[in-house]
Amino acid sequence: MTNTETTTTKTGGRVLSGTVVASKMQDTCTVAVERYVKHPKYKKYQRRTKKYLVHDAGNTAAVGQKVEIKETRPISKRKRFELVKA
Repeated sequence: MTNTETTTTKTGGRVLSGTVVASKMQDTCTVAVERYVKHPKYKKYQRRTKKYLVHDAGNTAAVGQKVEIKETRPISKRKRFELVKA
């Protein structure tokens, strides 16, 4: 799965692919998800990046690793995703 693909699970949550950019917090890592968007006027594709806080029980993910994240119930104020596979 590339960074631009989004799928849904049986329960309706999104599954995204991205790269771990920080893992300094306890049981949390930051994942940057990149997508390609076509500009409406100039018809040129641009890369858009968004960072998500992801629940990572046991701090298994390392910085620079490609991971998949899944949408889940709110875990904290900003955490709404959990790590599927590292």
